[in-house]
Amino acid sequence: MPVDADLRSLDIDVPARPDALVRMSLLLADEEINLVAVGSLVESDMALAAAVMKAVNSSLYGLKGRVNSVHQAVTYLGTREVAGITFEMGLRAAFASSPDLEPIWTRAGQRGLIMGRLGEALGLDAWAAHSAGLFEECGKAVLYRHAPDHYPAMLRAAASDVELREIERMGFGVCHDVLGAALCDSWGLSAVAVACVRQHIEAQTQQRIEGPAPRRQVLALSVLAHAMMRHPDQLDALAEALAPRADLDGAAVLRVARRLQATLAQNAEHGR
Repeated sequence: MPVDADLRSLDIDVPARPDALVRMSLLLADEEINLVAVGSLVESDMALAAAVMKAVNSSLYGLKGRVNSVHQAVTYLGTREVAGITFEMGLRAAFASSPDLEPIWTRAGQRGLIMGRLGEALGLDAWAAHSAGLFEECGKAVLYRHAPDHYPAMLRAAASDVELREIERMGFGVCHDVLGAALCDSWGLSAVAVACVRQHIEAQTQQRIEGPAPRRQVLALSVLAHAMMRHPDQLDALAEALAPRADLDGAAVLRVARRLQATLAQNAEHGR
């Protein structure tokens, strides 16, 4: 979907895509993705290699033993999840480190993983889902970068993203969902991911999912991931309500979501 033309008149910069993401995107574009090449790319960047190793040995993955090499991590995780870690690190690197942004990056990693795994299990575009989850809140980082003296107070003042969006509109003339979609577009993410980032607030607060089937499906995954992370008691009802609107099988959606929720809870409980 096209990014809002109003952004062109605003003095808010969207950071350029980091080099590691450019190289990873080229590898992902190949019809037959070369795991050895992906591993070599990760190994060539010390910070990226450390991020991949930290992720694979974290509680999100729940391995019984430690992974000790990058190529072993790539083999276990697969290219999508390694790409997700690469893009997550690229997002972090594009913005100055700040304690105010840490909760955003933590949620991004969790949400991307959840949406990607849901998408994979349901036979959808797992990379579009994963990247949409990673970038869902990235517009907040863009506004933080633009106004580091004022934006943290806005984040603290808002009780919800709906309220935050109104504060942003009054302060900057643009909201984080629009800026997030602009960043996704400029970094070459799929149109489905761009649309999901742009429309996720309406989807999560009003269960409004519109557009072609792939867009509706990823938006539905965004709503489910949001529920799993913040309102797990609502998961069953949301899965039942959203599945038919996204052209998905309700029983399959609920089964996959419950299984993933149980797995993540078990991994967290074991503290790995």
